Amino acid sequence: MTMEQKKSLACYRQYIEKTLNPVYVLGNMTEWLSDGAREKIQTEEGKGVTAAAALFVDSILQLDSEGWFRGFLDALSEAGYTGLKEAIENWDFQKLERLEEHRQLLKRIEATMRDIDPDQLIPDLNMCLIDRECQEIKQTKERKGRMAGAVKLLECLCRSDKENWPKTFQLALERAGYDEASKLWSMKEGADKEMNVEMMDYQNGNSSSLEINLQYSEEAEVHNFSESPCSPSEVCEQPTHELKKARSYQVELAQPAISGKNTIICAPTGSGKTFVALLICDSHLQNLPKGQKGKIVFLATKVPVYEQQKNVFMQHFKRTRYKVAGISGETAGDISSASIIERNDLIVLTPQILVNGLKDGTVPSLAVFTLIIFDECHNTTGNHPYNVLMTSYLDLKFDLAAKQLPQIVGLTASVGTGSAKTLEETIEYICTLCACLDIQVISTVRENKEELEKIVYKPQKSFRLVGNRPQNRFVDIISVLMAETEALARKIYPIDALSNIKGKSYGTQGYEQWIVDTQKKCRMLQMTDKEEESRICKALFIYTVHLRKYNDALIINDDARTHDALDYLTEFFNDIRNGGFDEIEQQLAANFEAKQQELKEVSEDELNENPKLEELTFILNEEYRLNPETRTLLFVKTRALVAALKKWVDENPALSYLKPDTLMGQSRGNQQTGMTLSNQKGVLDSFKTNGDSKMLITTAVADEGIDIAQCNLVLLYEYSGNVTKMIQVRGRGRAKDSKCILVTSKSEVIENERNNIYREEMMNQAIVQLQEWDKEHFARKIRNLQNKEKTMRDSRKREMKPKPVGGNRKLLCGKCKVYACETADIRVIGESHHTILDPLFKERFLTKPHTKTKCYDHFEKKCKMYCREPTCQHDWGITARYKTFDDLPIIKIESFVVKDITTGKLAVFRKWRDVDFTMKEFDINEMSCSAE
Repeated sequence: MTMEQKKSLACYRQYIEKTLNPVYVLGNMTEWLSDGAREKIQTEEGKGVTAAAALFVDSILQLDSEGWFRGFLDALSEAGYTGLKEAIENWDFQKLERLEEHRQLLKRIEATMRDIDPDQLIPDLNMCLIDRECQEIKQTKERKGRMAGAVKLLECLCRSDKENWPKTFQLALERAGYDEASKLWSMKEGADKEMNVEMMDYQNGNSSSLEINLQYSEEAEVHNFSESPCSPSEVCEQPTHELKKARSYQVELAQPAISGKNTIICAPTGSGKTFVALLICDSHLQNLPKGQKGKIVFLATKVPVYEQQKNVFMQHFKRTRYKVAGISGETAGDISSASIIERNDLIVLTPQILVNGLKDGTVPSLAVFTLIIFDECHNTTGNHPYNVLMTSYLDLKFDLAAKQLPQIVGLTASVGTGSAKTLEETIEYICTLCACLDIQVISTVRENKEELEKIVYKPQKSFRLVGNRPQNRFVDIISVLMAETEALARKIYPIDALSNIKGKSYGTQGYEQWIVDTQKKCRMLQMTDKEEESRICKALFIYTVHLRKYNDALIINDDARTHDALDYLTEFFNDIRNGGFDEIEQQLAANFEAKQQELKEVSEDELNENPKLEELTFILNEEYRLNPETRTLLFVKTRALVAALKKWVDENPALSYLKPDTLMGQSRGNQQTGMTLSNQKGVLDSFKTNGDSKMLITTAVADEGIDIAQCNLVLLYEYSGNVTKMIQVRGRGRAKDSKCILVTSKSEVIENERNNIYREEMMNQAIVQLQEWDKEHFARKIRNLQNKEKTMRDSRKREMKPKPVGGNRKLLCGKCKVYACETADIRVIGESHHTILDPLFKERFLTKPHTKTKCYDHFEKKCKMYCREPTCQHDWGITARYKTFDDLPIIKIESFVVKDITTGKLAVFRKWRDVDFTMKEFDINEMSCSAE
């Protein structure tokens, strides 16, 4: 038997398990199966025929002896499994598949058939049953009674491989006089399309209002798969549900990866890529060479997606001998990643966990895995953790001593186009992505497009260009306040000279970038008079913070109500009053208060309504009038806008019936907004199950990977991006006749979306051309790109200068420039946490209780840490309990300026990995001595 035939047998093993009782063929397999193997299979029958069949298939797939496959076919023939033998010989299981609906129907009405006498039916059914089955049915009746015999008969019919058994069963019931049973079977058999909507709609891919989640959501497809006998080799100590057949297009997508090739699977959102991944994992674990143990890692870029996929894999493999576990940044501190990876067969991770493991040596090499699956693999670019991992993989590949590499599989709805403007550039971009992932095949649906189109609906895309407010007094007033604030800052220092960003406009992302750049340059400002330098830096920070808040308010006003923008500013100034509130802040607050009443009047003016909100109201009311069961996803750019639109809907009598939920990313650093992982999971679960909430307002956290309940209306509110984002977001509308509507007041946003549609067409053309390339040509192209990248990488390594020891630098507060500590006193804990050895450091900061205490990486957060200067109080990090230390300071480098003592130069770093000095490892004895 060829390896290809063995893989085909593994692929179609579900039919063998549903049909074969292996005990009936063991007597003819003695030449190939040992006594021990046959005994185990016979023992397994006590747990169920399907479990025994699964063990039998496992056993024969491990055989290497000459002639075993022919012997297996002969054994089937000898036992009477003529239908199964024919299917395997021709690799055509359609006849067996057509029997599936009858099997399911018989199981449904089994209770009504238990009064039949099997002795009366067997004479008519003996051609549909195996001789040994007929004998066992009679024996069961004699030992346990007629009802037990009837149940045994029905079980045997459900496993029959004879294509005419449903009709023969009908005739047998009629002849034996079982009129009620005959009518019931006849009604079910003849009218199954009406009577069994759930099953038939699923199999045919047709829509049903009752089955909308089952039809189109990835989660539903996976759920059905996970309730199956799974991979029968590992079955299951408990009875299992029958396997739902993979759709033809899903088998097509999986086939290159099942055959062992490194593959990118590119298919639309909602097509069931997670289902395809499960098919690949099942095949991979079952069909490794004898003696080799499989270990799979599934990588997900976002924690909510990680949680979702971890649950899917755990559910699927829970009744098998394969062990599944997961680790994310949320749980990494609670468990050892090395032990989790070692003890489990399939591990779901966020990629940075694996990057960290390789870096600190807890994961010796990617070669410990046999298969790596990259979810949303289009992210494998630049410094993304996916690309860091694949760089490590390619280093292994180029190492001649490396004996084994894991198989690579990528999943995505769009490979993207990058900055390509032509078809040739797009082909180059996709080839570069393939080179990064060491890909051999791009798998798309080509032969089964018609089936795919019945399952995955492409939403109708439309654009609504809306005008701006005819007059906008709020913008005029805030612009004056911003100009006044800038003027005050210029009296302190010429801030326009700090940043190279020119042409900034109020209320734009460009202005936000100018603020960020100005603050960065301000931190590196140096003057002879250090007290004056500190005073100016603090003042400029205050001015730029206020300018940022005004800019945020203009953005909110542009997209939401003026009332919401004013509330945002009012809350900010209230918080300022409760803080230090120095002279500068008092002056800025007085300027705002002088305009507050006028701003309040503007916010209450009905003529100041936002036309975009009026358009949104019209769209929603019209869609819900046409279909009251509409489910809506509303995408917006910022968390502040999520809150503002939620408030607007709740307070709008015309829309309050929508009862919207909100979803946004996790908060970072000192951000007050954001959601915890448990909050996100709660919202998603609620939206899937709670019919009261008809709309989910979300940021970009929902545009990639997360399986959201069935939605037929996707609204993009001033929300646009590249072609990959467009495809991902559009795919959130999975129901039939779903719509995707972009609402914007900017013509350039619509133009960008139209360009994305063109780029999508160009991407699809590029994939088709690449699939038509000769296999050797494609492999040569990928190899050349990898060699070119390795040459550049090696060159960069040679040019890298070693970091000097950190004894000639010191940290200054990033806001007021007060001295904090020497870099020589920084100690590194676990590669990612940084504390200070100097016991006097505690005299330079003050603490406030942390509002979000939690444990992570063996740390317990206790307090927030701030600069002790009364007029500064810049956020320096946290204090935490760690081992025997109760209040260990943990600093963040972005809060400080690094000063070179020798040259006087200042530097700012956003990440610890970017610093230009070395640091010593944390030593518990050294720290204990310094504390004394």
